[in-house]
Order: sequence, then C-alpha cells, then structure tokens
Amino acid sequence: MLVGVISDTHGWFHPGIPKALGDCDVILHAGDVGDPDILEQLEALAPTRAVPGNVDGRYIRVRYPVHDRFMLDGAKFWMTHIAGHPDRWQAGLGPMLKEDPPDVFICGHSHILRIERVGSLGGMLYLNPGAAGRQGFHQVKSCVRLRLEQGKAVEAQVVHLDEKGAI
Repeated sequence: MLVGVISDTHGWFHPGIPKALGDCDVILHAGDVGDPDILEQLEALAPTRAVPGNVDGRYIRVRYPVHDRFMLDGAKFWMTHIAGHPDRWQAGLGPMLKEDPPDVFICGHSHILRIERVGSLGGMLYLNPGAAGRQGFHQVKSCVRLRLEQGKAVEAQVVHLDEKGAI
C-alpha cells in the first residue's frame, strides 16, 4: 500500500502534487489545509483523511477530528496537527503515546520535515512531511510517500515538490 502524506498547504494546491501523490492508495493531510478545496483536489487523486490545523476554519474543524486514529494495511496510525517531536512532545502527548503507541505517528505544524524511528515507543515511526504550501519559513516544499507492507512502514520517500523531475 502506498500512502501519501502532506501537511501545511495553507490554501495552495502545489501543481506538483498530482504527480507526487496521484498513484497513492490513500492521502493523509496533517492539518493547516487552509481551503476545503484542497481536500477536494486530493480526494480526486485518492481517498483522503485529514485533521484540522490551527489555521483551519469551522468547515474543516467540524468535519475532521483533531486526533485521528485508524488502521491502514494492518498498521496503527495516529495523525494530529500539533504534536512537537520525539525530543519534545506537545504537553500531555508523551504519556498518551507511551500508553498506546501507534505504528506510525503523523503530524505537521512545524514545517520541518522529520522522519525517524522512536525506540522508546517500540520503534514507532514519527513522520512530519514538512510543508507543501507557500506560507511559512520553509525553503523546500515537500510531501512524503510511505510504503506499507504487511502492517509495517518499510519505506518513506521524500518528494521535494519544486525540483524538476520530482517523482
């Protein structure tokens, strides 16, 4: 199974997204969508799940959970927008993760691309895809293609959306 992971579009649908995520089985948007039309465009590519971010308005906030826990291809996922990172979790999140760690934890917000295994949480994969939008301090717009096999995340491919020939 191929999972597209994107975040922080802030109302802008990068023209490279269809090429980067068009062959994915499912797309996950980790918040700061900015415009509901972004989710419609993603949904045209593949079934899409999302969580609201701090810039998202009522339309997105009432339709999507702040914390979304679900299964994909036998793997337990947890997606939220603001989470911090393994060295410094958002207040209260560390104990919740320790109590019931997912196989894959996805967040956004920081605009900082970061993918790592967290040994203290049973090898949980932490994934922040960076930011795909134009707003923010990030210099590279990115998303991630995550390959699942038999309930395990086996490969994460970073896509730099502005590079020629990306994907």
